[in-house]
Amino acid sequence: MWATAVGVARVRALETEREDALFRDPLAQAFATAGGLCPSSPPQPDGEAARRRRLAVSFSVVIRTKFLDDLLRQASASGIRQVVLLGAGMDSRAFRMDWPEGTGLFEVDTAAPLDFKASVLCQERAAARCERITVAVDLREDWPAVLAAAGHDPAAATVWIAEGLLIYLPEGAVELLLARIGAQSAAGSRMGLTLGSRGVIERFGADAVPGSAASMWVSEMPDDPVGWLAGHGWDADSHTLRERAAAYGRPISTPPRREERPGGLISAVRRQSASPFPG
Repeated sequence: MWATAVGVARVRALETEREDALFRDPLAQAFATAGGLCPSSPPQPDGEAARRRRLAVSFSVVIRTKFLDDLLRQASASGIRQVVLLGAGMDSRAFRMDWPEGTGLFEVDTAAPLDFKASVLCQERAAARCERITVAVDLREDWPAVLAAAGHDPAAATVWIAEGLLIYLPEGAVELLLARIGAQSAAGSRMGLTLGSRGVIERFGADAVPGSAASMWVSEMPDDPVGWLAGHGWDADSHTLRERAAAYGRPISTPPRREERPGGLISAVRRQSASPFPG
């Protein structure tokens, strides 16, 4: 449900208002307000479990945004000039980040969020800082063909971002998505993924309000995400939210309730020769 992207925009708008913001997203408030989630309005009263879930999700959105911003800057510095945002939602990186000349950024999503986004961008008179190409397609369809028709070149390195996406896809759909990404990735391509941590559905999804984001979570990361991605032809690094938060000066003050498992923030580089086994 793409409307959850408006909730993410609200979180980014609130972060932007902080003096010590980890990033600034000048368009986030406009997206949130247009979607009926004015950042300045107080949240609806709810129970303690819902409050904890909301705070945890908001915190993870802030940390993952910073993590993927850094990954994209590193990819650009390495010479990559193709960016693909899968399930782009209200992402405004085409407008808020500095891009090298010649960068093409593809925003892949269904028509409804792209149309909503276009209306807000027009209202705000926003100007992209790179060549921005919108690709209206459902990720359950043959999106690589539509992406190629929009100008993506699989022979050139690409940086792929799947932010807040995989947790909503069943395991089979996740595997298919990774196989398709790999088939469109030249050696040296990069990828940034966010994965639901092990146990997050049990902790936050079980009692979630029907229709809420947490109620639609169906997929958690594998026990060995680095090994899993190696099987798809990627050399990956795994980071925990706690680790990255501390590195960004936003340490989590409470001790972990359970043993720290491999993290749900993933950066990966495509190998010179991909695995013959797509997954």
